Amino acid sequence: MPDPAPTPAAPIPFPLLLVAELSYVCPLHCPYCSNPTGIVGARRSAELPTADWTRVFREASALGVLQLALTGGEPLLRRDLEELCSASRDAGLYSTLVTSALPALDTRVEALRDAGLDHVQVSIQHADRERSDVIGGAVSFDAKLAAARAVRELGMPLTINVVLHRDNLDDVDEIIELAAGLGARRLELANTQYHGWAAVNKQALMPTRAQVERGERIVEAARERLGARMEILWVLPDHFEDLPKPCMGGWGSDAIIIDPTGRVLPCQSAATLPGLPVERVTDSSLEQVWFDSELFNRYRGHAWMQEPCRSCPLGRQDVDHGGCRCQAFALTGDAAATDPVCHLSPHHAALVADRDRILAAAEKNERPPYRYRTTSARQS
Repeated sequence: MPDPAPTPAAPIPFPLLLVAELSYVCPLHCPYCSNPTGIVGARRSAELPTADWTRVFREASALGVLQLALTGGEPLLRRDLEELCSASRDAGLYSTLVTSALPALDTRVEALRDAGLDHVQVSIQHADRERSDVIGGAVSFDAKLAAARAVRELGMPLTINVVLHRDNLDDVDEIIELAAGLGARRLELANTQYHGWAAVNKQALMPTRAQVERGERIVEAARERLGARMEILWVLPDHFEDLPKPCMGGWGSDAIIIDPTGRVLPCQSAATLPGLPVERVTDSSLEQVWFDSELFNRYRGHAWMQEPCRSCPLGRQDVDHGGCRCQAFALTGDAAATDPVCHLSPHHAALVADRDRILAAAEKNERPPYRYRTTSARQS
């Protein structure tokens, strides 16, 4: 008989966010995409059906979830998206569509709003048309602007999301002005975190420290200038910090992620960790998975932590929760290791050396071309 799941010392909090990854198929091929790299061969027919998503929304609401992110891949590829928005509204969830705006969000957004969609987040790759399309690997810039304008014409709240990296960070001021001109209430400037396809393209994407510092100054000036007109979120890249972020608010603390096949995860990249139990919404309720599963309890509390996390001299055990488990595994081979971003980690020097090696190669024009995100998923 298997050992019972470890019990965290502290009470388990209730989740606030459900991330519904409706499909891994996407019309864009962004080299920084956080989707897993091993999804080649995925089929649309394997995606969770409408009835299961509708039940999951009800279960999430009963657990205390308040916000629903409808994402992917590209959620607009789901023909039942209006029905899912209606199910979200009926469950009492605040829904956000996280989208590339393709295909044809501008002609569909009114129906989505009428069905119950609350908020739209559109990704843009650059403020310049040609450069945006090159980064995204598809002609998309004009469609994105048309979609953003259609959202605002309907009076819906709009967020613009831009993943920052070496090829657009120098133009962050133009990106800010574009978002403000589109009437966005929120602009998310998220420096690339190296998971999924971004890890594959790390050497092509990593910015210089000068780029990051200049970008931060521009953001601070824009915040002062724009005030309450537009909120600007600025997420620093881990490789230039010395303390880790509380990934997803902490493992099993705030969020539930469900992939297109119905697998339940504590974060978008958790499936990359070896040896994790597989939990699916078709086999168990969200309540069972959240409270009782070995999967969600594995990295809760402090008992799993290694030193220096367990006796952290900075008292950050309940601030950053040891950092990112997926990053720890990717950089050290041990998912329980202290996130190497932390300057107290025995692996921090290796992270810094890796960063410096990449930047030195770039200065010598040894930067590789993008390896664009791809999947052979069939539209079935």
